[in-house]
Amino acid sequence: MKKAVVLLSGGLDSAVTLYYAKKSGYKCLCLSFDYGQRHLKELICARALAKVAGAEFRLIKFSMPWKGSALLDRKIRVTSHRSPVTGIPNTYVPARNIIFLSFALSCAEAMGAKKIFIGAHSQDYSGYPDCRPEFYKAFSQVVKTGTKAGVENNPIKIETPLLYKFKSDIIKMGVALKVPFELTWSCYNGGTHPCGKCDSCCFRQKGFKEAGFPDPAI
Repeated sequence: MKKAVVLLSGGLDSAVTLYYAKKSGYKCLCLSFDYGQRHLKELICARALAKVAGAEFRLIKFSMPWKGSALLDRKIRVTSHRSPVTGIPNTYVPARNIIFLSFALSCAEAMGAKKIFIGAHSQDYSGYPDCRPEFYKAFSQVVKTGTKAGVENNPIKIETPLLYKFKSDIIKMGVALKVPFELTWSCYNGGTHPCGKCDSCCFRQKGFKEAGFPDPAI
């Protein structure tokens, strides 16, 4: 089978992306990251999602001691849902997707995978600069110029199947792909139950409502 690396956070978007990659005929290696984030519930979900999907799972652990984000520093309170969404929120982790994609790129090149799947989307996101189309266009150029595969004119492709979709469309796509949404976790605050107030919770609630489906994780 064709091989691909999937960045799997344990959230709704990455779960849909994993199932999309599977449906597209790829044997998937899921990469998740313990980088000192606020909670590890999402990683428990990521492992469960990979298992149900029949995909290999690898957890990469590293530290970001400089923090710079509410997701890394418990002294910073996660902001509640902002309406309208303006500016970059304090849940932005400096250069996180660049770091994750760099790990994924190294892994993909080493294992001979031709694609990396990431569940970023730019329509109703929180304002993160590393979720924009121009970022992925620029990173694809890095792949072409900074890897052996790229220099040999066989670059690894960064796949962003959700990039231009609204959350409701992503949910509809996931329902069609039979994604086990009950295994996903979106809340920035962790805990036993979602807080229902952070950006991620609010986008999820709005998405399920607009898609016309109940959220099985609640």
